[in-house]
Amino acid sequence: MKCQFCHNPATIHLTDIIQGHKREMHLCDRCARERKLLPAPGGAPLNLKALLQLLLQAVRNKEGGAEGAACPHCGQSYERLKVEGRLGCAADYVQFQTMLEPLLERIHRATQHRGKRPRWAQRHNELQQLRQQLQQAVATEDYELAARLRDRIRQMERDVEGTWR
Repeated sequence: MKCQFCHNPATIHLTDIIQGHKREMHLCDRCARERKLLPAPGGAPLNLKALLQLLLQAVRNKEGGAEGAACPHCGQSYERLKVEGRLGCAADYVQFQTMLEPLLERIHRATQHRGKRPRWAQRHNELQQLRQQLQQAVATEDYELAARLRDRIRQMERDVEGTWR
């Protein structure tokens, strides 16, 4: 068949049935894209990582792999995890990693937590970074920068001590 608009070979064939009336349309790729019936080329690519993980998981399920295993620390099985929806201990993340990662990726669109952190943890990290920068400044003999970093560290430490009292 030929495209109804440009007479190139039709690769897309659409059929609509509205109130009992059948309507057919035959289009080539270019005409279908111009009429926004197909997504633009270079659209969302396949998520090969997720696809491979699903295939590997299916193979493991058939072989009775990690899904049949239990956590060596708490004895939690994957079957019980699926029923209860809760992990038994922190070691379960490692034990059931191959099954949890695709699930976490699908739910949260990530496998690492990037949420809020307590202020004390943020301050602690900032202090560690400043101390590392101070050591690097001293090692490179940039004493002006080292003095500014030292003063910032002292000020942050005073602020932290004031919040604990």
